[in-house]
Amino acid sequence: MKRSIANWGNYPVMESDERFFTFDDQLQKLVKDSDNFIPRGNGRCYGDASLASQTINTLHYDKVLSFDTATGVLECQSGLRLDDLLTIVVPHGWFLPVTPGTKFITIGGAVGSDVHGKNHHVDGSFSNHIVEMELLLGDGNRITCSPSVKPDLFEATCGGMGLTGLVTKVKFRLKKIQSSYIKQKQLKASNLEEVIRMFDEYNDYTYSVAWIDCLKKGKHFGRSILILGEHATLDQLPEKYKKDPLKLPAKKAIPFPFNLPSWVLNTFTVKLFNFLYYGKNFKKEINNVVSYEPFFYPLDAINNWNRGYGKSGFIQYQFVLPMEAKQGLIDILNKISDAGLGSFLAVLKVFGKQESMISFPTEGYTLALDFPVRKGLFEFLDELDEIVLRHGGRLYMSKDARMKPAVLQAGYPRLQEFRNIVKQYNPDGKLRSMQSDRLLLTTPK
Repeated sequence: MKRSIANWGNYPVMESDERFFTFDDQLQKLVKDSDNFIPRGNGRCYGDASLASQTINTLHYDKVLSFDTATGVLECQSGLRLDDLLTIVVPHGWFLPVTPGTKFITIGGAVGSDVHGKNHHVDGSFSNHIVEMELLLGDGNRITCSPSVKPDLFEATCGGMGLTGLVTKVKFRLKKIQSSYIKQKQLKASNLEEVIRMFDEYNDYTYSVAWIDCLKKGKHFGRSILILGEHATLDQLPEKYKKDPLKLPAKKAIPFPFNLPSWVLNTFTVKLFNFLYYGKNFKKEINNVVSYEPFFYPLDAINNWNRGYGKSGFIQYQFVLPMEAKQGLIDILNKISDAGLGSFLAVLKVFGKQESMISFPTEGYTLALDFPVRKGLFEFLDELDEIVLRHGGRLYMSKDARMKPAVLQAGYPRLQEFRNIVKQYNPDGKLRSMQSDRLLLTTPK
């Protein structure tokens, strides 16, 4: 079906022949009949990684194949969304081992982006918890890989943006929980130095993330709210939750019915938002127990919140810098503040140790920022790229829509190894995307 598609950033937009399937034989025929394609799930990556002139959509391929409720090992088809998975596993006392900031991605997307969460410093990325997975290659062959079986293919697929093959099935380990609630701690930090110190002080918490005010200058430069959490045990629950400790949250969301006019997004409105967001916490420290939804997925409570950035869309810019490169964070935040291009969403997390071929996380600080697409933005982001590379960092392909090939090459030292494996399993470049062509990972046709 020919239609205009975009990912969550609503930039870029392109015409695509998008095809759906439900059964294996249908998928086999689609792959055979396609000249070239990219696998696509729910389109919740931000850039152009799942955009192509032909896409094969996995959303109807979404069955749980097995679930051992005693061990927490689950196998499912790649089109299963995290929100549907949670409704199955949480009542049995299990949770996702790693989850990004939205529950509306597919399991296949979690593999292709090798998603990370607020617990990377403890539990690593999603690939750490995969037992094995099956791929359908461009030549129609099915192949199973794992950390010990065809490890080259496994490593290149985790974070490889769908270029090695279409992930069909994934078996992975879940996390045991006693309740569906999170014991949460929120701490106000008056500046960047204080929030970095807090990350170190509270590094024994499983989950940690900070919101940062990008525009504040002076002694409150980088003021933040650090949010920490643990899965609440039964004895930590308030009495009102103990009757049904594994209760699923109510499914409700506020609609965002239209694109905001571009003039609404300016330095004044970002400063106002930051003032209100930072000021909502009247106390230096707040401790409470909340459902997992507002803790892990606060933005999912607003349907189509991406419309808030206007018709032209937005870029989410996410980078990671080594632990010792704190000056890089300061330089980037100063540049954003000086340019008046503050982001409503500015999220700082800490990554633990991870050395992988193409997956984004590596030990250090990662900051994600949203910028509405407008004149001069790409030139400004090129300048941020220079700072990131100068301090030994790299960008996240799953969020990217404009990075230059040289920036990718400089940030990923094993990039040529990845290219070689893609060439081995995808020799004719049958799996390709707008992003892979732009970054010279595949050759444009």
